[in-house]
Amino acid sequence: MGCKCGSIESVNCHCGRIVGINGNMLTVEFYGTVRQNEVAYVVLGDARLKAEVIRIRGRYADLQILEEPRWLKVRGHVDFTGELLAVELGPGLLTQIFDGLQNPLPELAKQCGFFLKRGVYLDALPRDKKWEFTPVAKKDDTLRSGDTIGTVPEGIFTHRIMVPFSLKGRYSVERIAKPGSYRVDEVIAELKDKKGSIVKVSMIQKWPVKIPLKCYSERLMPSETLMTKIRIFDTFFPVAKGGTFCVPGPFGAGKTVLQQLISRNADVDIVVVAACGERAGEVVETLREFPELTDPRTGKSLMERTVIICNTSSMPVAAREASVYTAVTIAEYYRQMGLHVLLLADSTSRWAQALREVSGRLEEIPGDEAYPAYLESVIAAFYERAAIVKLYDGSMGSVTIGGTVSPAGGNFDEPVTQATLKVVGAFHGLSRERSDARRYPAIHPLDSWSKYCSIVKPEDLQLAQKTLRDGNDVAQMMKVVGEEGTSIDDFITYLKGEYLDSTYMQQNAFHSVDSSVSAERQRYTFDKIIKILETKMTFDSKDKARAFFQTLTQRTKDWNYVDMGSFEFKGIEAQLDKMIGEVAESAQNIQ
Repeated sequence: MGCKCGSIESVNCHCGRIVGINGNMLTVEFYGTVRQNEVAYVVLGDARLKAEVIRIRGRYADLQILEEPRWLKVRGHVDFTGELLAVELGPGLLTQIFDGLQNPLPELAKQCGFFLKRGVYLDALPRDKKWEFTPVAKKDDTLRSGDTIGTVPEGIFTHRIMVPFSLKGRYSVERIAKPGSYRVDEVIAELKDKKGSIVKVSMIQKWPVKIPLKCYSERLMPSETLMTKIRIFDTFFPVAKGGTFCVPGPFGAGKTVLQQLISRNADVDIVVVAACGERAGEVVETLREFPELTDPRTGKSLMERTVIICNTSSMPVAAREASVYTAVTIAEYYRQMGLHVLLLADSTSRWAQALREVSGRLEEIPGDEAYPAYLESVIAAFYERAAIVKLYDGSMGSVTIGGTVSPAGGNFDEPVTQATLKVVGAFHGLSRERSDARRYPAIHPLDSWSKYCSIVKPEDLQLAQKTLRDGNDVAQMMKVVGEEGTSIDDFITYLKGEYLDSTYMQQNAFHSVDSSVSAERQRYTFDKIIKILETKMTFDSKDKARAFFQTLTQRTKDWNYVDMGSFEFKGIEAQLDKMIGEVAESAQNIQ
């Protein structure tokens, strides 16, 4: 059978023909050289549909097509590119909204209208825009991959133009462009290797999405707390810069709002959001609200330091996996500039479902709930790309990865949640019970945990956690024996736990002051609440104890809503001290 390239059955042939179709998986016969994760194009009339090699067996390659596979036929033509699935890296990524294959969706909508056409692929970075380039390296300087050649301004950041990450060894600068305006595809430097070969460098480079970027001198242990300005995060279940965390929870438990709060208030430079297989309604909500969110650091739109990778549930299943890897590769790229990046993947359950579907079509041996047996290793490899690193120039950069998980029915024992828990450093489990009770953030204080260091004293944190546990035990006991069968001391323990929950762990996301709380204020407020929890209290009756804590809770909530350092803040604090002093004095008199 002849081939369009005229060299079938030759090692120089880069073509193949379809011999089997199973949904979005194709089996292709080839004669040249093909490698794992290579990009291929399936020719369908005038369209060329992108696909990725996921398995090779002798002369046959299994490809997952990243588009809708309708109208494909056996004996169809396939072109292999010899390149791995990669993304474009360079200035112009910020503020962009891409699909899983890094097509800019606004530009795609302009070209195709409301209904996106198959086989249409656009440049991720605009080729017509010019950037003000300032050279940093000089002629005859010796550089290696990841070193800075020059810089261009990108929003509020200084974007580093780096030696391509794919280059190995040392290179000397043969020529470098003068300061001026250049397009991303123009040559701005020429590098010479030891053999005398010249490598031309532009502002744009490509990197395979499934290969981690490792152009740094040292990988460090995450230790510095990533401030989110959310009390239950920073105090009870902290996240470290360069660390990992997951937020599993049932539908409607507040994952999306929590994600927006973290992205707005987190102490990071860049936010990358990967909407992986979410419902179109949620994705549209994200696309509408992010440009309107005000960045507290700059006062401008949060979108100016955000990249969104959008892949809805109605898009091809195979592209879900690509969207996750595209997002983490972009995050690693900005980490190489000495920036701190936060990657929020929503939701990794959809990604795992895509893996399950592909695994089923490959007829692999299934694991729990028909997920592939290698699910844990794939999830672990993704989260392991989070890191805080020391770059060659001594600067520090980090990628912090947070993934949401959507287990069916809120069942945390299902395979995706359990595989994620084995590799992350913090677990923030959302509770249906707490969300129904309007206790937001609906993170369960007894089920959640963190391996990272809190911003408060360890002994104070242990006391608070003990109060919550003891209060919960009394609450469970009262469900059986009733309030009448509970001693006054146990009832006070229960009220203290409820007080801590209501005034510190719950937070108003829509209040200008309470929505973001600085580390200084968290420590100050937590110290005050710890003193209240340590105070020995005695009441004549449970009704008086309940009335006291209701008043105390309301006054503390009012305290949370006023600016720290204001006269009103000090006034409410004085009232709290007076209330606690009276109760403590009464307890001493009784003793």
